Amino acid sequence: MSGGVDSSVAALLLAREDYDLSAVFMRNWDTRDESGTDKGCEWEKDWEDVQRVCKKLDIPVSMIDLSREYWNRVFEPSLRQWELGISPNTDVWCNKEIKFGALLERLPSPSGVPPWFATGHYARKSWSSSGNYPPRPQLTRPADRHKDQTYYLSSISESGLRRALFPLNGLPKPEVRELARKHDLHNAERPDSVGICFVGEKAKFRNFLSGYIPSNSGPIIDQVTGKVLGQHDGLWNYTIGERSRLSGMPVRMSVSRKDLETNTVYVVPGTYVVAFLYPLSS
Repeated sequence: MSGGVDSSVAALLLAREDYDLSAVFMRNWDTRDESGTDKGCEWEKDWEDVQRVCKKLDIPVSMIDLSREYWNRVFEPSLRQWELGISPNTDVWCNKEIKFGALLERLPSPSGVPPWFATGHYARKSWSSSGNYPPRPQLTRPADRHKDQTYYLSSISESGLRRALFPLNGLPKPEVRELARKHDLHNAERPDSVGICFVGEKAKFRNFLSGYIPSNSGPIIDQVTGKVLGQHDGLWNYTIGERSRLSGMPVRMSVSRKDLETNTVYVVPGTYVVAFLYPLSS
C-alpha cells in the first residue's frame, strides 16, 4: 500500500473476501538520507495514511525498507542513463526491480507457499494455455482505459505476474473514489501522485539531478533553420516532445532530437513537432 486511494480501495475490496490478509508499505527513499537533516520525510506522511486505512479495515500492516535496493537497482542505473542524455522510465524499473522484485523476495511465506500479491494498479491478468503446457499469466488492459497502467507493469517477471492480483481491474477511477467515500476512508480525495517518488513534483526534477550530475553545456539548435537559439546545461534536462523552455521565442518550441555525440539539443516550432517525431513514409 502506498497511502493513496487506489491501493486503499484495493485493500478494502480484498478485506470483503475470504483472504488471510496483511498489508505492506515500501520505504524506497528518504531525502534525509541525502541531506542529513530532518527536512524531507515525505514517506512518513504516506506511512501514516497507510496505517490509518489499515486500522479502519482491521488489517495488520508492516513497513519494509527497500531504500538500499532502490538506490542500487533503480536510481544509480537511471543516473547513468540521464548522464548520457537518455530518459529512463523509473516507474517501469521500480515495478520490475522493487515492487515485483525485491519486495516479493522479502515477503514472508509462513505456510511455505509464496503469497498472492495485490496492488492498486489499473490492470488485468488473464491466463493462457497451450496444449499440455501449464497455464501462463498474461497482462491485459483494465476496464478504465484512461487509467491503464499496463505499460508500467510491462517489464515485470512472469513469476511476479503469476502471483499478482489487481482488484481494481474492472473499476473506473470515479467509482474507486466513490467507494472510498462510502466507506469513510480519510484519503478518498487524495490527489493522484504525478511526481517521481524520490523527487516529488516534476518541476523539482532538474534541480534534483543537478546535485548528482555535473553540468555539460551545449547548443540548442532550431532543426528547421539550423540557427543556434541558446545553450543548455545538460541533455538530461530535456525530453523529446516536451517544451524547450526557450525564452524570447515568438512561438512555442519543442524538443525534437538529442544528439549524444555532439551534445546538441534540437528544437522545432510546436506545429512541426509531430512531423519530426513521426515522419511519414515516402
